[in-house]
Amino acid sequence: MRWSRVVAVTVPPLVLAGIGTTHPHTLDASTAAWWTTMHILLVPLFPLLGVAQWVLVHGERGLLAWGVRVSGFLYLTLYGVVDALAGIGAGTLVAHGADPTHGHGDGSGAEAVRLLFDAGNRIGTWGAWAFLIGSVLLAVVAWRRSGWRALPGALVLLAASASFSGSHIYWPWGVVTMLGLALGLGLLAALQPRSGAASGPVPTATPVRG
Repeated sequence: MRWSRVVAVTVPPLVLAGIGTTHPHTLDASTAAWWTTMHILLVPLFPLLGVAQWVLVHGERGLLAWGVRVSGFLYLTLYGVVDALAGIGAGTLVAHGADPTHGHGDGSGAEAVRLLFDAGNRIGTWGAWAFLIGSVLLAVVAWRRSGWRALPGALVLLAASASFSGSHIYWPWGVVTMLGLALGLGLLAALQPRSGAASGPVPTATPVRG
């Protein structure tokens, strides 16, 4: 069903936007507990953005559609590193006494937190770029399928995907980015034909003359 696809692709970014309004802007002793818990909650949520791209090429064939699937897979595998290292790992260290600003003891705690952030953000950025590539290919697929009707959703999706690598889900731009992904993905999903409906022109039967 068309509207079940709309729900499937819009709910994950909307939930991420909601969580983003609570995302601390700094990691310290006062925010470490929620920082860690929040990123545990995000572990199963972020991959659903890649799944949304897969949903929108379901049943499609050709190199473009497979490019969306491969890019989505790369996003799924790479972006989660942000949650694992910069989120859960760094948050756990700070919750157990590491001071990310001044160090702990000989400063090794602060250095460990910095290394986790550097690794997580670097690999996560690769995942965000993979998501952007998938969105570009998805926009082309939608254009070929629906023509000009796909333009609003494609433009919103591309703008939000470009913003994703630098905004994460931090308030305010990260939240706006997630809302943009929900809108762009939802508009494209609404254009898809219903299950079982023909996606192209219906051939006209040739009358039989006796």
